[in-house]
Amino acid sequence: MPESVMFHDGNRQLQDQFDSRRISDRLEEKLTRTEFSDDDRLFIGSLPYFFLATADAKGQPDCSFKGGLPGFVRVTGPSEIAFPDYDGNGMFKSLGNIVVNANVGLLFIAMHDKPRRLRVNGTAKVSDRDPLLAETVGAQLIVRVTARAIFPNCPRYIPTMQLTGPSIYTPQAGCDAPEPKWKGLADFSDVVHPRQPTFKG
Repeated sequence: MPESVMFHDGNRQLQDQFDSRRISDRLEEKLTRTEFSDDDRLFIGSLPYFFLATADAKGQPDCSFKGGLPGFVRVTGPSEIAFPDYDGNGMFKSLGNIVVNANVGLLFIAMHDKPRRLRVNGTAKVSDRDPLLAETVGAQLIVRVTARAIFPNCPRYIPTMQLTGPSIYTPQAGCDAPEPKWKGLADFSDVVHPRQPTFKG
């Protein structure tokens, strides 16, 4: 089998301890890919959220929830997806990490109807000049991810949950999303950042 894009020495150490190297290799061989399928495109486009893992230049990790209306993440090429950055708390934990360390992991997970999850590992770029900005309501930046490995996960431990609707803060055409209450608190109101800062990346 060619060199693994999925596993490093730490993975292999535990696989050997639990005699799971063979099934790991088979899962990589049969399920891991570098291009999105039509089914991947539909699944990703149907979700109102995903989880984004990043790390800083020293490898210190961060994990973030990203939400929007279904379709806010889109497959834009055979191995590329793009998603908007909406107004947040201004700390730019995830996107700041991407600026100094392009390696990312994304987890797409459905917790209703038929539980399912899909992982995407790759490299990301942040831009304030991306053409998608003009057609994405509420976006202040666009992130594009080039996939290194796309692979599904067994859904057996995913709980069944019910979605009742989008967050009232989710950007939507023709609607002005309210500001979160914390921005008006005395501790923060004098330092609240603008929604559309200038970024050159």
